[in-house]
This record gives sequence, C-alpha cells and structure tokens, in this order.
Amino acid sequence: MTSKNKISFSPRGKRGVFFSGLRDGLPIGLGYLAVSFSLGIAAKNAGLSAFQGFLASLLTNASAGEYAIFTVIAANAGYLEAFFMTVVANARYLLMGCALSQKFHKDTPLFHRMLVGFDITDEVFGITIARPGVLDPYYTYGAMTSSIPFWACGTVLGIIMGNLLPLRVVSALSVALYGMFLAVIIPPVKTDRVIAVLVPICFALSFLFARIPVLASISEGTRTIILTIIIASAAAIFFPVKEEAENE
Repeated sequence: MTSKNKISFSPRGKRGVFFSGLRDGLPIGLGYLAVSFSLGIAAKNAGLSAFQGFLASLLTNASAGEYAIFTVIAANAGYLEAFFMTVVANARYLLMGCALSQKFHKDTPLFHRMLVGFDITDEVFGITIARPGVLDPYYTYGAMTSSIPFWACGTVLGIIMGNLLPLRVVSALSVALYGMFLAVIIPPVKTDRVIAVLVPICFALSFLFARIPVLASISEGTRTIILTIIIASAAAIFFPVKEEAENE
C-alpha cells in the first residue's frame, strides 16, 4: 500500500492497488473502444491488416501518434520521416513521464519506472497523477490492463468493419477521429487566449502550405513536422509560460 513516505510491494498490497487501477481504467477502456474504431479505419486506408493494426495499437498507445504514422505510411513516406513524425506527435509523453517520475518513491525499482513510462496515455496519466501520496506502479498497471486492450481491439474492429462497410460509410466514420481532436483542443481554447489564436493560425498555415507550389510538393508528413516546429517555437518565444502559472 502507499503512503506519503513509504511504498509496499507485498502481494496483498499489490493486489488491492492493482484492482483499484483496474476499476478506474475500465471506463477509459470503453471510451478507447469507440475512438480506436475510427483509428482502425485510418489503419485500413494505410494498408495494414487486422493483426498489424492490433499490434500497432497494443504497443503504441497514442491516438495522435498512431494516426500520424498511419498517414505517413499511406503516403509511402520514408523511415526517417516516419521517425520524426512519431517523435513530434508523441513528445508530450516525455513530459508526462517526467511528471510521474517525481511521484515515485525513491526505492521504486527502475523497471517499474520504465514500464509505467512506456505505456502511459493521456487518460491513464490523468487518473494516476491525481492520486494522493507517492505513486504505486501497480495502480497504473491495473489501469493499463483494463483500458489498453480495448484500444487494440477497437482498432481491429475498425479495420474489419472498414473492409465490410461501403466506402461512403467508411468515409463518414473517418470524421469521428477529427471530432476527437476537436474535443482535445476546444477546452483549452476556451480558457487560453494564446491557444485560441494559435489554433486558427495552424489551420490557415496548413491550408497555405498545401497550396503553395514549392511546399505542396513536400509530403504531408514533412509539412506537418515543419509547421509544428515553426508554430511551437514562435509560441514559446513570443508567449512564454510564466513560472508562477506553470507551478500552479
């Protein structure tokens, strides 16, 4: 069991904390099932089989990252481009891992730290970081066990149904993934003026990059990387986050 100063790895303590995470992760898993169905359609469009999509979602639990890499695969991009696209899309998980590392007890073994960091997702991070006291990795393991399989199975269902459903229906369902991204960006837009300005700028520049002759010849994945670096760097320079707000 956990406390502010001590963490126990006894079988009884591990079991109780694990089942607590299992319970809290189940609603997340049900949500993953719906979202990853649309991701499966994107995987189908990239030419992945049901097994390949299952393995990709089981080992890479990142909606934006997976969608980005499926887009790059569909565009027949090279390995280097796929690597940079994945790094950019999943960079936030490095920050999440650093935040969680501050909550581990000093006696927590390294392999627990690495396993938690490897399979962390936005939602699992949210329920984990909200727990009081030091972090017991078995809670996170429980949450991962009850949520991540839904993500992988939803991707498989999307690929299979994408093969069975008419093309028009598949195209309509693909819009659901964009709806998920809107659900991610709209809440901070309501509370942060800087983000509210940057979002339409991103849309406009993305549109222009796809229309300018020289830039249009560059693959979609590379254009996304260039835009991400330029806009993120400009925002960091002109609108830095104050230390007080960051601590809060």
